[in-house]
Amino acid sequence: MWSWAYVDQGYTGEAAAQAAAKHGIQLAVVKHTQAKRGFVLLPRRWVVERSFAWAARFPRLDYERLSASLAGYHYFAFAWLMLAQLFKLLNQS
Repeated sequence: MWSWAYVDQGYTGEAAAQAAAKHGIQLAVVKHTQAKRGFVLLPRRWVVERSFAWAARFPRLDYERLSASLAGYHYFAFAWLMLAQLFKLLNQS
């Protein structure tokens, strides 16, 4: 079973795909259809931006020095956020 990760054009190429495949992740590169100037809304890009905005609510994620504890805090923060979304859905019905 593969997990998907939406990435920008900086992650095109075989090296990025192989590194992601080691962890069971398949990359979906979001590309511009043509060169444009200014702001252009790309499909699925909002998911990444929304996730960054949610993570900004946990300031501890900016100051952790050890990568293992930083990863743990990320799991905790996003589990907290997903549970909050789940409770919102349950309370609506």
